[in-house]
Amino acid sequence: MKYNPERHDRHSIRLRSHNYAGIGAYFVTVCCQNRMHYFGEIENEKMIFNDYGNIAYNEWKKLSERYLETKFDIFQIMPDHIHGIIEINVGATLAVAQFHNDAQTHDGTTANANTNANGATARVAPTIGRIIGAYKSLVFTKCLEISNQNKCGLGKLWQRNYYERIIRDKAEYARIAKYIRNNPILWGKNP
Repeated sequence: MKYNPERHDRHSIRLRSHNYAGIGAYFVTVCCQNRMHYFGEIENEKMIFNDYGNIAYNEWKKLSERYLETKFDIFQIMPDHIHGIIEINVGATLAVAQFHNDAQTHDGTTANANTNANGATARVAPTIGRIIGAYKSLVFTKCLEISNQNKCGLGKLWQRNYYERIIRDKAEYARIAKYIRNNPILWGKNP
């Protein structure tokens, strides 16, 4: 298909002025390609995982080992998508700015972006995009292994992007957490 700028121009849903590596909480949704039911089915208002669903679940749980400064709170794997809350820089002592040589420490002093106040090397804070990209890649790779073992084609697992919403306060956090928890109960029902 020939490139058509009117049809293929994807507009970012990201807030241009927001630092997605900064401290904050985010509600994320990652969808399967063509909303295919890759991860299992809902039965009696509960999610029943298949092999791919188990991989999606386990890889989400492992993200906390990969991104130590990030909290992966409530999440739900659904047949064709995943919802979760991600909090970046939980307990971080050094806010590392991606494009600056200096960053402020928790006490307001400045330190080199590559070292903390004690001179130890600090890791650059992950962005939501990097976290979701790593997650999608890890899940796809493991699902592809199963697909290859079973000699069945997997095709494209994920939609190209993901959705995120910056959580602005405790009330919004509670409302979103309730929505995620109740997602299997609401499956197939009109909103």
